[in-house]
Parts: sequence; structure tokens; C-alpha cells
Amino acid sequence: MIRITIDFECEADEWWENGGRVLWESLVEGFDNNAVLLDDALAASVMEQAAGLPGWSGGHEYAKHPLRLEEVDEDEAL
Repeated sequence: MIRITIDFECEADEWWENGGRVLWESLVEGFDNNAVLLDDALAASVMEQAAGLPGWSGGHEYAKHPLRLEEVDEDEAL
């Protein structure tokens, strides 16, 4: 399992306005969700789609992309 989270330090208005919001909302069930757990293959597919949208690499050097991947520890309660 992989967690995809919103990187709030990334200023990516262009990405969110040009399909990013639609992509993200297709993954989460509510407006408050800032992270989603997916299997590795689905997460890779989502990130590939996300990277193809305008504004994907428009963030700061320390927060380049609007979404990021986080590994999920086996011991972590899901």
C-alpha cells in the first residue's frame, strides 16, 4: 500500500485548476480528505496521470509537486 497526500507547501494553482482537482476528487470520498491509500499499481497510475497535467512541476524546490507518495509501515493501523 502507498499513501498519496496533498503537499500543501506546493503552490500549484495551475495544476489544481487544470484537472488536478477532478483527479483528486475521483480518489477521495469527501472534501476533508488530504490523503488516500492505494495499492502500488493504482498509485503509480494516479501519479502518472497527475504528472501529465499542466502545472505539475510548478512548485518550490522543496515542494515541487502538488501530490506526494508516502510509504505505509506494515505496523501502521489503517
